Amino acid sequence: MTTLQESATYQEIKSQPEAWAQAMEVARAARVPDLRDYEQVVFTGCGSTYYLSLASAALFQELTGRAARAAPGGELLLNSQVFLTGQRTLLVALSRSGTTTETVEAAKKFKAEQRGDLMVISNDDQALSRLADGNIVIPKGREESVAQTRSFASMFVAVSALCARMAARDDLLSAMMGLPKIGARLMEQTESYAKEIGQDLRFDRFYFLGSGVRYGLACEVNLKMKEMTLTHSEPFHFLEFRHGPMSMVNEKAVVVGMVSEKNLRQERAVLNEMGLLGGKIVALAEADADVSFHSRIPEIGRAVLYLPALQLMACYRSLAKGLSPDRPKNLTAVVQLEL
Repeated sequence: MTTLQESATYQEIKSQPEAWAQAMEVARAARVPDLRDYEQVVFTGCGSTYYLSLASAALFQELTGRAARAAPGGELLLNSQVFLTGQRTLLVALSRSGTTTETVEAAKKFKAEQRGDLMVISNDDQALSRLADGNIVIPKGREESVAQTRSFASMFVAVSALCARMAARDDLLSAMMGLPKIGARLMEQTESYAKEIGQDLRFDRFYFLGSGVRYGLACEVNLKMKEMTLTHSEPFHFLEFRHGPMSMVNEKAVVVGMVSEKNLRQERAVLNEMGLLGGKIVALAEADADVSFHSRIPEIGRAVLYLPALQLMACYRSLAKGLSPDRPKNLTAVVQLEL
């Protein structure tokens, strides 16, 4: 049985602020694509990095006002006509290892068809990076564990910084430099709470609610709960949760809300309703929440702060169930296929 001290996942979660700092550094130094050169922007990845793509596309669109979409690497490979038009495209490929088969092959196809330019954000300088017209590598985000935690967060920080630069938001970029210090402080302040919820095995289902940029992050932390703990878990947009899924809420359910400032009243109302149904409510927000950031960073630049406490919650639950958070059942760190 894996102990907390033996868990690589735990160490990777706790050490991630250092990777965030490097992500900011390399993103600030990277060549920024000129958006006037492209008619569409597509983010792609597989598994966790597909969820990262969902968050990244929403963040890019909110910051720049330019339309963007996300596509799974496998779908971009097999059904590219659904996601790519004849327009000149900036494809942003996200991959922890840089060797995931579907993402690499989709990038090769994209380049062979001369559809536009490829930008790669990863934690390792591998096959995918070598295809790129622009490249961001964050070595300090590398991991031993199968489930992505530090790597995902470091790539999301890099994407956020890159989007801020493309939007000419130097003010936001400067504010984001405080993220590593705030992230480290936040983990120290909230770890005991994450442990308390994670180790409570009376709960048998988790629902993660997030809207806008936060929906992709809700998908990701839902995946962490599934991978590490083999627990029933699902992500939803806040208001969508009322349309059927709330029928599953009872005293065994944890409903996690990634609350925004913009939609505070509506999102709090959903959480209050789920509490009346018996669910255990866990709210994360800038202030007045179970996990409060107190970051003073603009909302669009601080979304990574939703991740650490929820990653820790999944890690502690995995250990409480006698599982290994480092080696989830049936999974490998990199998916490589014969295509």
